[in-house]
Parts: sequence; C-alpha cells; structure tokens
Amino acid sequence: MLIIIMSLIISLIMSILVIVLNLVSKKSFYDREKNSPFECGFDPKNLARLPFSLHFFLIAIIFIIFDVELTLFLPMITILKLTNPFYLITCLSTFLFILLAGLFHELNQGSLNWATKKIK
Repeated sequence: MLIIIMSLIISLIMSILVIVLNLVSKKSFYDREKNSPFECGFDPKNLARLPFSLHFFLIAIIFIIFDVELTLFLPMITILKLTNPFYLITCLSTFLFILLAGLFHELNQGSLNWATKKIK
C-alpha cells in the first residue's frame, strides 16, 4: 500500500513540475499569429474554408475499408490449424465476395474516376 501511495505522490510531483516548467518556459511567446487557429501550415490571411475534393474523400474511405479488411484477415491465419479448412475457406470467400462487390459498385458509380467531366 505504501508503494502505491509513494508512486502516486511521485507522479503528482512530476506532473506539477512539468506544468510549472511549461508556464515559465521562454518558448511560451504569445502573439497574434501564434494564437491564430491556422498554425498548421496554412496561411492565416486566407479563408479557412477551401474547397475539398470529394473524390479524395471517397478514395480515403475506400483505403480505410481495405485497411480494416486486412486486420480482419490476420486472425484467420492464426486459426488456420485450429478450424475446419472448408469453413475457413467459405468464410473468407464470402467476405472477399462482399468486399469485391462493394468495390465494383463504387467503380460502376464512378467514384474511383479522378478525371472530372467538363460541362459544355
């Protein structure tokens, strides 16, 4: 019990020390440009609402879906020796079929085309 209390006191002292050092640091120079919300590489003189490409958003969502799909496949490798291969192949095939059907649906909708059509 004494060890837990001592570790809590040490962590509290270290947290307070870090906060105090942060407040008295010379790097805490405040001016109007530093406090502006556009500190992440954007020019603070321009508008914050720039047009965002919908195609880029769709490609990012598709990438996330395929990335999550990969994390669902990895446990299947570890249970390969523990389960019936027929059930495993059936499960993986069904999952891949659903995933590829969604990809072809996106392709048919034109969500994966980066070229924009010109309006005449």
